[in-house]
Amino acid sequence: MTYPTLLAAKQSSYDLRMPGALRMNNQLQIKINEQESVTALHYPANKKERAGVTLLLGHGAGADQSSKFMVSFAEGLAERGIDAVTFNFLYTEQGRRAPDRNDKLEACYRAVIASFTGKGALKSNRLMIGGKSMGGRIASQVAAEGPSELAGLVFLGYPLHPPGKPDQLRSDHLARIHLPMLFVQGSRDTFGTPDELRPVIKRLNASLYVVEGGDHSFTVAKSWPISQEQIYRAAQDEIARWIKSLDNS
Repeated sequence: MTYPTLLAAKQSSYDLRMPGALRMNNQLQIKINEQESVTALHYPANKKERAGVTLLLGHGAGADQSSKFMVSFAEGLAERGIDAVTFNFLYTEQGRRAPDRNDKLEACYRAVIASFTGKGALKSNRLMIGGKSMGGRIASQVAAEGPSELAGLVFLGYPLHPPGKPDQLRSDHLARIHLPMLFVQGSRDTFGTPDELRPVIKRLNASLYVVEGGDHSFTVAKSWPISQEQIYRAAQDEIARWIKSLDNS
């Protein structure tokens, strides 16, 4: 689905009424600094299933928020009662391919968090963060610094290490996060298999959901006994179930 098609398909009268965010259907411009801003998209929660949770999702390194994966998960979680918000990092907003430095990526994520903290029609929601691959890693680095307004994190394919380099772990900072965390990981993820993740997360306040047969984007072989859509839907069911279960924990 192309970006313009996504905007046309998601018409909404919803108005966040928050400083620094300009509504255009469900599209928001979030100010990162005095000169720069990024686009965010709000997928309003299904009112019948509404959980009172806003989940911010950052995209992976190779695609922006309009990727099929990001749209599928944002739409799927909204259907399940989660107010899902995706956004572009500055480098994709500006049409660049190479990701920014960590500090710029983190600054962008912090600005998005600030735009959804205690402001607008979603101010009564609990706020969670996460994302696909790099987006999730940056969310975890921000959370490790201790923002008090967060309620949890959701990782869609956590990049534990670069492919083929299992000794280069990106996990030391996770021990500084005391919030509930959900890792959704493909069983054949070259950035870190579930077996590689388990020793890391056993010391954390974390849960693991394994996408059997899935790669880093949860893609399964065409010969897999269930469809790709069913794979995504099952993962979205689990994310929504986990988020809603935190109310009872």
